Amino acid sequence: MEGPGFPERALAIRRAAALLCLRLNWAPLHEVPLPNGRRADILALRGDGGFVCIEVKSGLRDFQTDRKWHEYREFADHLFFAVDMDFPREILPEDTGLIVVADQGAELLREAPEHKLPAARRTALLRRFALLAGGRLAVMEDPAGAAEIGASRRVE
Repeated sequence: MEGPGFPERALAIRRAAALLCLRLNWAPLHEVPLPNGRRADILALRGDGGFVCIEVKSGLRDFQTDRKWHEYREFADHLFFAVDMDFPREILPEDTGLIVVADQGAELLREAPEHKLPAARRTALLRRFALLAGGRLAVMEDPAGAAEIGASRRVE
């Protein structure tokens, strides 16, 4: 029997990594647009104000074809890869953290070295994070109202 395809595998890894974030008392946001034009799979805010970027890799080919993951470092204090049990972990860079997903759960197997963000970048990123989180929550609580506002903005 064949395992899950690329999108399903990536989604399962992302969900398990986000649940791990919650267990660690980190606030995860999915698909966060960054000021450099990239999009973090998961950007999590820790209780101490630090940011963790988690790059989800669904397989070897996904990692080998991705040349942009280095660009996430400038927007996080810690950079992690999240992979499943079948991923060849030995190819991942040693200077990144490692989260491994098995079944429905995830474990942090290697801490990521700290690369402290400059204060001004942290403040700007915190504002971006808060606006995105608040906006997503508002849409979840009132999808019809959010659609109405979106439609009125397109008309203006």
